[in-house]
Amino acid sequence: MEEIIQKFKQSLNTEDPQYLRVKVIPKSPKTKIINILDDGTWKIRLKAVPEKGKANQELIKYLSKLLGVSKNQISIISGQTDHLKLLRLS
Repeated sequence: MEEIIQKFKQSLNTEDPQYLRVKVIPKSPKTKIINILDDGTWKIRLKAVPEKGKANQELIKYLSKLLGVSKNQISIISGQTDHLKLLRLS
């Protein structure tokens, strides 16, 4: 899993935006990546509750730290209120 994360981090060094599909599980004991599925979807547990955008905010904060990018470089382009989300990283 670490290898896949490192490859994705390296792909962010290009000028082209990168896309990441994420499946979130809110209301978990701890925020962390638990798996990368066969189709490339990252499965992430989030400590935040899915109310008033709190889980989405935590997801962006977590991924910005993990990938070493600023929070404003990450946007949710689909799945704002769904467990399956598509993110754009620029």
